[in-house]
Formats: sequence, C-alpha cells, structure tokens
Amino acid sequence: MELSKRLNMIASFVTDGCCAADIGTDHGYIPIYLVQQGISPRAFAMDINKGPLERAKQHIEEMGLQDRIVCLLSDGLNQLPEKDVDSVIIAGMGGDLIVKILDQDQDKLKEVRELIVSPQSHPERVRRWLHDHNFRILEEDMIQEEGKYYIAIRAVHGRESYEKECFYCFGKQLIMDCSPVLLEYLDKEYRKYEKIRKTLQNGTKEHIRKRREEVEQRLDDIKEALGYYEM
Repeated sequence: MELSKRLNMIASFVTDGCCAADIGTDHGYIPIYLVQQGISPRAFAMDINKGPLERAKQHIEEMGLQDRIVCLLSDGLNQLPEKDVDSVIIAGMGGDLIVKILDQDQDKLKEVRELIVSPQSHPERVRRWLHDHNFRILEEDMIQEEGKYYIAIRAVHGRESYEKECFYCFGKQLIMDCSPVLLEYLDKEYRKYEKIRKTLQNGTKEHIRKRREEVEQRLDDIKEALGYYEM
C-alpha cells in the first residue's frame, strides 16, 4: 500500500519490530502499511465509530491481513491492549482532542514504548502535555501536502522541558534543525498575523485589545523562531 506524504511521515516514526496501535484509524491505512512493510509484526486498528472501523476491517481483509491486524471499537485509548502494544499512534485530529484522549486514559501509556502524535491544530498544547506527563520528544518532522502543513512528533518516557515558548509553538527540533518546511510556514504565519495586527491596531474595546496582545505574542514567538535560522 502506498501512503500519502502525511501518513508516510507518521508511519516512518514507528520503530522497527514494534507492535502498533492506530487510534482513530479511519481506513486502517497505517496499520496495513506497517504490517505489509514488515515494520510491525502485528497491529491494532482502533476507532470510536463503527463506520470507519468497518471500512478499515474491509481494507484489512482485502489485503489478507486479518490474522495480524485486530480491529477494536474504542473511545480513544479505552480498549488499548497495553501489554501487547509498543507504539501508540494518534493522528488526523486537532491538538485539543489528542490531549483529551491522552488525559482520559493516561494509565494505558505506562507500558508503551513510544507515542507518535500528529496534531492538526494547537501542537503547543500537545507538546506541553507530553512534558507535563513525563514524556520527552525524540523526533519531529513537518511536511506540506496539498497546501496544508502537517507535523509528526515521536515521544518516549522521560523528563524534559523547553525554556522558550517558541519551542512549544513550533517544535524545538524543527527549529534547531532549521527545517525548510517550517521556515516556509513561519514566513506565511508572520505575514498572516502582521495583517491581523494592522487591522486591530486602532481598536480600543477590551476584546480587541486582548486579541491584539495574543497576535503580538504570536508574532514575537515567530520572530524568535526565525532568529535561529539566522545564526
């Protein structure tokens, strides 16, 4: 099976030999790919909704992998067979939902070797959750596909914290590695927020003043991240 750039980025973070569980699996493409490529000996395709899980099951059976990929109806990590899983993948959803899923069943992660997350919004909240719950970030990647930017984060158990807000917003590893995709994203974000700032600069109402402060903070974080590209 050939994956999209986004799904391939996520799958590439799974360590060889690890049994993986894909939370919110939708079509089951990642578990199928991991087993087909010999990366994972077995995998679990998990989803809260019956429809997507049935689609995943159908695709798995079409590939003849029903003996190696188990489909589980599960609200987040609720049904995770933690003693049989090394890698947990949570992708294709916003950062707030990822944090909610992790919060609901964080005890399920005690035996897990690695956690791979790909938030489509608010990545800073996911990075903070990882640090607040004794995970350290080993790897990050960022791609652009069909006009959208996607990130993937691989974390393992351990203590870590970032000293700068821009590292939480945009990813310390991506910044320190001077990721060209991140640079492109930062340039676009700066232009976008600079336009917003100009529309707010003469407003005196409380909600406008508050929004202006948020926008100026975002611009400061972007400028700080861009500073690493000039070193």
